[in-house]
Amino acid sequence: MKSTRKGLREGDLEKDNYERLLCGNCEKTLKTENPPEEVYTIRTCPECGLEWKELR
Repeated sequence: MKSTRKGLREGDLEKDNYERLLCGNCEKTLKTENPPEEVYTIRTCPECGLEWKELR
């Protein structure tokens, strides 16, 4: 699982006009999951299921 920063650099992720993260393949807004007791957030594409980690 890559980080969101790495995904943005490699073109796997994009940002829209409102700074929301979009999947580079599907162009869908990513869903957010906050696992308890973890220092990161999991961002998931609802269309293709790819996941990225984002440090809080």
